[in-house]
Amino acid sequence: MPTSLRSPRPRTLAAGGLALLLALPVAGFAAGVPAKPAANAAEQPLTGGSRIAAVVNGDVITDADIANRARLFAISTGLPMSPDVIVRLRPQIRGQLIDERLRVQEAQKRKIIIQDAQIAGAIKDIETRNGMQPGALRAKLASDGVSTRTLIDQIRAQLAWSQMLRDSVSDRLNVSPAEIKEQQALVAARAGQTEYRVAEIFIPVDDPANTADAQHFAETVITELHAGAPFPLVAAQFSQTQSALEGGELGWVQTNQLDPAVAQIVTQMPVGAVSNPVRVPGGFSVIALKGKREIGRDLATMVSLRQAFFAFAVPLTDPQNPTDQQRSELAKAHAAQASIKGCDQMEAFAKSNNTPSHPINPGDVRTDTINPPAFRQLLETIPVGKPTEPLISRDGIAVITVCSREQKNVGEVTSAEIEHRLVGERVEMLSRQMMRDLHRKATIDLRNGGV
Repeated sequence: MPTSLRSPRPRTLAAGGLALLLALPVAGFAAGVPAKPAANAAEQPLTGGSRIAAVVNGDVITDADIANRARLFAISTGLPMSPDVIVRLRPQIRGQLIDERLRVQEAQKRKIIIQDAQIAGAIKDIETRNGMQPGALRAKLASDGVSTRTLIDQIRAQLAWSQMLRDSVSDRLNVSPAEIKEQQALVAARAGQTEYRVAEIFIPVDDPANTADAQHFAETVITELHAGAPFPLVAAQFSQTQSALEGGELGWVQTNQLDPAVAQIVTQMPVGAVSNPVRVPGGFSVIALKGKREIGRDLATMVSLRQAFFAFAVPLTDPQNPTDQQRSELAKAHAAQASIKGCDQMEAFAKSNNTPSHPINPGDVRTDTINPPAFRQLLETIPVGKPTEPLISRDGIAVITVCSREQKNVGEVTSAEIEHRLVGERVEMLSRQMMRDLHRKATIDLRNGGV
């Protein structure tokens, strides 16, 4: 009987830099399978693909551009694609594409060039935040008939705009020790009060006449989030803030650091909830509450790890019928599990065997961020220094050793966190101001009926 490579307890970890992925079979978008019936997305008719939808300072946006972006959104959320869906998404998508053209045009004027490696890194970050293996996002788009260029163009525009903003305010990005000290004093004065880990999808309203369209789009987004669409992916595609490529993450914030309307809602939300559209200056915000803690106090179990990885030459698609090379890697993993004693040996072994894309040391990992719960429990209970059983994924097998496990207070706000927040606030303020100026100066011709 041929050897099977089915893992008895499939596990995944999407924290730190761990290159450990869910063993097959995997459900949902991360495995390249739509969360909702969307298998025929590529077969749906997209009418008027070559018609002009808008002209932005001479640059043309076609109905095909809008349809491709709508399909990208539909794939990531599991929303079934149809002409009706495109009609519902059209106003907001057209507005987003107009903003992107304005940003790219401005970046080009300033001779800002985004390298392919930067785009590849951004795609990898999106995959990591969503528990996807490397290349899974591109493969998913290809399987559903969406050109990777649609995603690349969007990411290129975001990166170029971010670079331009940072170049524009470089002289104002230096946060002084006095500013940090002032913020630390404010934090100390609020010790014991609650702070919130918040993520945001910001949907702008550049013209009061578009308010209803923006709110309708926000409600569509919320419906799909409630149905299980991954917040980081939706934020990366549609949030119009500088946190978009970070999955909309604002980090740990206090109510006085939020818009008053957002702060009022956040204080009433349970952890894990997604808000209704919140009217804020410049548009609507959709808020996800990811955590609560006392300021200055947040006890967590932290583990340090080392991992060896045995790569497959080809992806594992049928665990019951592995290739000879996959069987060989499983045998090596079992041998490593049996022979390695402690973290030093695991690190030495991994240095001789791991590929560059699979880090030996993923850094300290907070266990309550690890999913699924079975894997979290494993890392919280396995004896320190003892290797795990081989953990099988599509692209290889991991064996992990927990080097240390301790309770830490991670609620203390560091100088680096304060500096990061202050810089982000300054860049975001400049971004909104510059977008208003670009719209005011631009020549934008909307072709509602197409040409």
